[in-house]
Amino acid sequence: MAAAVSAFNPVEGPNKARILAEALPYIQRFHGKTIVVKYGGNAMTDQKLKESFARDVVLLKLVGMNPVIVHGGGPQIDDLLKRVGKKGEFVQGMRVTDAETMDVVEMVLGGQVNKQIVHLINHHGGAAVGLTGKDGAFIRAKKMMVRGPGENEMIDIGQVGEVEAIDPKIVQTLFAGGFIPVIAPIGFGSRGESYNINADLVAGKVAEILKAEKLIVLTNTAGVLDKNGNLLTGLTAKKVDELFADGTIHGGMLPKIGSALDAVKNGVNTCHIIDGRVEHALLLEILTSEGVGTLIRRR
Repeated sequence: MAAAVSAFNPVEGPNKARILAEALPYIQRFHGKTIVVKYGGNAMTDQKLKESFARDVVLLKLVGMNPVIVHGGGPQIDDLLKRVGKKGEFVQGMRVTDAETMDVVEMVLGGQVNKQIVHLINHHGGAAVGLTGKDGAFIRAKKMMVRGPGENEMIDIGQVGEVEAIDPKIVQTLFAGGFIPVIAPIGFGSRGESYNINADLVAGKVAEILKAEKLIVLTNTAGVLDKNGNLLTGLTAKKVDELFADGTIHGGMLPKIGSALDAVKNGVNTCHIIDGRVEHALLLEILTSEGVGTLIRRR
């Protein structure tokens, strides 16, 4: 195993010695385990970080783990909407998705972004396969309504969904063939309609259904921060609930931490909110003792 890693040699830069020195016990510990990764933020737009991420994913597969990638693509959707003369709208952080916007979402997430990630992983020696929740009846969804400002007021924001059920057979088939699944967060409804689903929510539910060892969420921050901006490292589910209640966790971190919290409460061993702006963040979090973010466990 060590010889294979050395020959592949995917790690570059100042983190190389640290990762290689500490990796072996973690490789042995997580061999055969499923690792679900929510891929987004700077790691998805900066070319150097994209290359680093792809090499990390390939290495995890090479040493016997089963990585699953769930990706977003908000900036890319916004870019295409602008080109067609349409402005993106949001309600409580959720994209208002009418039929025309849904067409753009499917084109960008299921086509452009998904295929780019698959190509990048394959270019670095992996065997990735892209899919959406509509493939193989993978993710069944239902309409999500968001709470309005008035008492008991609910707002319809179009074809925005929440996960109703996940059938893992297609991912298990890909695992059996040695492939790396790359999932675009699009689901299907009871009448075959498409739903745009928050990628953090999809990643958490996929991790639960696959009984993943870890859910790892790449962000543009160092991890979960306290009110003074200090990094919080080891958190229990109870402590995270307290951080929600006192407003420490707010804004764009709410769906990320919320999905992580639900995952650990429903069987995922640990969840990690990590800094995707750090090269090889994925390997540093999985294969070294310190990691590069916030670890959340059930207790």
